[in-house]
Amino acid sequence: MSNTIKKLAILGSTGSIGQQVLDIIGAFPGKFRIVGLAGGKNTSLLAEQISRFQPKLAYSPLKISLPDKTKLSSLEDIATHPEVDIVVIATSGKIGLAPTLAAIRSSKKIALANKEVLVMAGAIVVAETKRYEAQIFPIDSEHSAIWQCLRGEKAEVARLILTASGGPFYHYSPAQLTKVTIEEALRHPTWRMGKKVTIDSATLMNKGLEAIEAHWLFSIPFSKIEIVIHPQSVIHSLVEFIDGSLKAQLSIPDMHFSIQYALSYPKRFANPSLPRIDLTRLNSLTFETIDYSIFPCLQLALDAGKKGGTYPAVLCAADEIAVELFLKQHISFSGIAEIINKTISLHQGTTNPTLDDILAADEWARDTALKLTNKASLCLKQ
Repeated sequence: MSNTIKKLAILGSTGSIGQQVLDIIGAFPGKFRIVGLAGGKNTSLLAEQISRFQPKLAYSPLKISLPDKTKLSSLEDIATHPEVDIVVIATSGKIGLAPTLAAIRSSKKIALANKEVLVMAGAIVVAETKRYEAQIFPIDSEHSAIWQCLRGEKAEVARLILTASGGPFYHYSPAQLTKVTIEEALRHPTWRMGKKVTIDSATLMNKGLEAIEAHWLFSIPFSKIEIVIHPQSVIHSLVEFIDGSLKAQLSIPDMHFSIQYALSYPKRFANPSLPRIDLTRLNSLTFETIDYSIFPCLQLALDAGKKGGTYPAVLCAADEIAVELFLKQHISFSGIAEIINKTISLHQGTTNPTLDDILAADEWARDTALKLTNKASLCLKQ
């Protein structure tokens, strides 16, 4: 069993996380084999990946020429293929929801990087995971840290503490935030990520989404989840137990660590290419409280998570629209929170929603956010 090759499907292989997943796989020839690859609009990169890893199945939303040995397939067919052991969900947005549920219902192991899957449909995903005896391995560094800290522990948890770098603006005033440019928002001080996630990190929306994910992943109430600013991004999360002891997971801020842990679990692989921490060069590890007036998106996310039902789906959809329109220069940086807040305030939530209810709420929120944004854009131009 020790030499068993793990067979993977990677959904979102051309994105930032997907490319880093393939970095890890490339570092361990003989330990992994790619059965399926699904990319986005970057068809040239997807073609390169297919040529290198020779998967049986591939998906692209755009026309792409495939070698004879690779079959064009749907995301769901790739996620449920009988040869696949682990499905890596490295997509962003609601596109990851259907294939994740399909993989769960096929009792797969799932390495999850897509935030929206658990945020939008956490109750359904958790229930189906238990029903079909599937497993979810978190890829996000914060959740991976918690997972590692909890491994082997049977003691009751007092708190989960998520750390946030604070992004580039945690010392800004509200007035300064109204003037933030796209270039400034995309200049994250410690992490290398895609544009959407980078903007969510700048608004701290990502940390609110991570709190909702942690709630579902670890069955922890929101009252026991805390968030602190940790600019160095070396401690990725902490767990406090009822005796007051704290456990933390530390590493250089590099997603390859948490990706490798999810893929190698329950083992750890030696990877000399990953950078090590030199403790003698760490001048300080600092922590600060969060000013929610500077980060209204974080408060909106936490409030939506606590309300539950269809509110988290509305949050995700409105955020996706608002971030896209900020990147297109249709609204200001501060306008992201304004559009999300207005969209949520107009929503009439459904308790214990079905998947259809969640998807309907998502569509409603997108339509509503766009209508609000059009009005806001006119105001900004005046």
